[in-house]
Amino acid sequence: MITNKKIVLTGANSGIGWEVLKLLARGEGNVIFAVDKNVDRISAYSSKNVIPFQMDVSTKENVDAIFDEALAQMGDIDIFYANAGYPYYEEFNYVDWDRVKTMFDTNVFSPIYSYQKYVRYLNGRPGVYAITVSAIGKMAMPGFAVYTSSKFAMEGFQQAIRLEKPDNVQLTCLYPVATDTGFFKAANEIEFKKPFPVQKPTVVARKMVKGIEKGKKTVSPCALWGIGRVLMTVFPFVKTVYWNLELKKFKAFKEEVARRNAENK
Repeated sequence: MITNKKIVLTGANSGIGWEVLKLLARGEGNVIFAVDKNVDRISAYSSKNVIPFQMDVSTKENVDAIFDEALAQMGDIDIFYANAGYPYYEEFNYVDWDRVKTMFDTNVFSPIYSYQKYVRYLNGRPGVYAITVSAIGKMAMPGFAVYTSSKFAMEGFQQAIRLEKPDNVQLTCLYPVATDTGFFKAANEIEFKKPFPVQKPTVVARKMVKGIEKGKKTVSPCALWGIGRVLMTVFPFVKTVYWNLELKKFKAFKEEVARRNAENK
């Protein structure tokens, strides 16, 4: 168990972040600076070692404020876990610069800038920087064009920065599959079937916390997904079959969107 650490955790109010927060709060001597746009759940959590901080992570100024307030409250940051992120599930058939940029601000620019800030802050002292990348950062999925792009960007970043990062920084990256949380409800107002396979956030959080504790470079909590990736590499038709199954879900989603749009005319 992780103990006696001062931790910044973004995206802490729901999903994987919420489950990670509860696990870290059990560790003796831990203090967790828990960040999210909405902190109602965090604020109601009965733990004296959790400090709620309401903030959107999508701008430079807000990330600066997170560091400033975390250091003012805790005096140090042993672990910075950039977990905040969100998806769209949609047909990519529109022209909207701001919609794309908004996702990249949160999913890409914020964790990269936070890494820069954290390494500069450490100034050679040991520290842990953790990122929720996502399994979708290794394989594209229909309906998630913008989200997939943001996670491919983070996968490229972690691969490159791992080659040049200073030795004092432990970099641990999480690759969850779809999780059974409200995360995907935020992707679209219309209900849709999550990509297969789906895991419980409690399982993902437990494996990630253990991975940070053990100093792992990567944490892939779903063994089935790992086996599937191997099969797709050895037998490429397996990937084709899988994608076709996901495309059927996406087709059903598009038909539902079209039906609702027709009703609203």
